Amino acid sequence: MTDPGPTLREPSVSDGTVPVAPPSWSQRARRIRVPLGFVFAAFYVWRAQPNWPSFAIGMVIAVLGLGIRALASGHVQKNRQLTMTGPYAYVRNPLYLGSIVLAIGFAVAARDVWIAVVLVVFFFAIYLPVIRSEQNYLRAHFPGFDDYTRRVPSLLPRTLWFRGASRGFSRELYFRHREFKALLGAAAMLAVLVVKIWFAKSS
Repeated sequence: MTDPGPTLREPSVSDGTVPVAPPSWSQRARRIRVPLGFVFAAFYVWRAQPNWPSFAIGMVIAVLGLGIRALASGHVQKNRQLTMTGPYAYVRNPLYLGSIVLAIGFAVAARDVWIAVVLVVFFFAIYLPVIRSEQNYLRAHFPGFDDYTRRVPSLLPRTLWFRGASRGFSRELYFRHREFKALLGAAAMLAVLVVKIWFAKSS
């Protein structure tokens, strides 16, 4: 476990200690989104009511989302340069776009309205603040970001046909960013849905 460092003192006027600003919601959202993801996965398994048609349609959509994420992870150079190649030439946040498409696929497969509601809340409460925070960081560190935002939309691309987006794809970056974990996680969840369908058929 990482050493949390010295304990912060309460701000004091007498000793001249500068008050420490509480973390913003975007910072908190960044910290809790992974633990919340595991909680949601358990909720998803509990609520999902898939059948073969919903599973097939949802899987196709989910694979599209995984593909977008994979392309993005093979191009992005996090915190090192402003990436504008591959899918980043069509949308500024292809990783989040891929996650949204992936989530839609699993929502379709699950056939449960509460899963869809939680996903919408999760997006607006967690992902949008994180996206805004990351954009502020990019704007502060990369002078060309404002021009990039004028040319390329944030989350809704003008087309999902990312022509030439695979050109320059780096497998090294893909594995460095451990994007294969998203593939393994999606495969595991799809397997759970198959098991649920089989049990529902046999009961």
